[in-house]
Amino acid sequence: MKGAWLVVALSLAGCGHQSPGPVTPRARPILEPARSGTAALLQAVSAPSEQVVWISGHQAAVLRTRDGGATWERLAVPGAATDSLEFRDVYAVDADTAYLLAAGPGSRSRIYQTTNGGRSWSLQFTNRDSSAFYDCFDFWSPQRGLALSDAVDGHLLVRRTTDGGAHWDLAPADSLPPAQKGEGGFAASGTCVVTLAGRFAWIGTGAADTARVLTSIDGGRTWRSAATPIAAGNFAGIASVAFRDTLHGIVLGGKLGSPSEFSDNVAVTVDGGRTWRLAGRPGFSGAVYGGAMVPGRPGSVIAAGPRGLAYSPDDGTTWTTLDTLAYWSVGFASPRLGWAVGPAGRVTRIRFP
Repeated sequence: MKGAWLVVALSLAGCGHQSPGPVTPRARPILEPARSGTAALLQAVSAPSEQVVWISGHQAAVLRTRDGGATWERLAVPGAATDSLEFRDVYAVDADTAYLLAAGPGSRSRIYQTTNGGRSWSLQFTNRDSSAFYDCFDFWSPQRGLALSDAVDGHLLVRRTTDGGAHWDLAPADSLPPAQKGEGGFAASGTCVVTLAGRFAWIGTGAADTARVLTSIDGGRTWRSAATPIAAGNFAGIASVAFRDTLHGIVLGGKLGSPSEFSDNVAVTVDGGRTWRLAGRPGFSGAVYGGAMVPGRPGSVIAAGPRGLAYSPDDGTTWTTLDTLAYWSVGFASPRLGWAVGPAGRVTRIRFP
């Protein structure tokens, strides 16, 4: 989504960490701040293992750790710093292979790939449509993935690759439901698109009269839509989608333009996205920018936003506030370890006891 809404929350850094409290089987996870070595706004995280984590963000920031966050490398993408690219999504296969999505109007939307740990990068895709704005992407495998742009001429744009990004082909307009006026994805956390199980995919939308989820069960060839009860309208809607299996999922978002307001910002599905119902609200105000279901811990969800970080053990029914600092995105490597990232180079390890 065009970046004006993002300015609203850039100054919401919040204040200190809260004590994690006593450890019990359902206790909230422990937060461990890390030193990233950058002051850039970090917006996306991909953790293919507990040791290997990739993070991306503004100022062409690309960070990688190969030792579980003890040290971080700043990786350079040729031309990206000169163009002040905003890498708002990253997908990592392992320590060597990763994809970056730069979000922005026109040619500022790009996709890069490295296969040698960032020593060199291939520019796979440059957006040539001045009206398009690519928000996020996800992959079923290193060869197969899809990327989403805001609507152009009444149609959401979805591109697919089946050859590791050598080609990013635009899906036919009639394979997707018609777009609502102004509809698109929010380029907030790299999680407005999620893929699963080789052929399932979900897209969360906003900035329209209804916040919708688009679902594909055939590898992105065709899509159906479902309305959600998430707060909708200008600068509102779904910012993040997460599924733990092909039936159980959660969407998070709300009013991105109203950081002090509480709104309907979490909804869940138990039928693969056909129907959605409201869940509980995290304790912090404003919108949720990023969310993740913790793998191997059914029911466990982490929500991240400019006003805090929260944990739910029961699929979003109840929430515990973990932090009041600002976060944009969250991702997990395993049932016991994840990462949250945000403004001013913020990187925080999330560890379950």
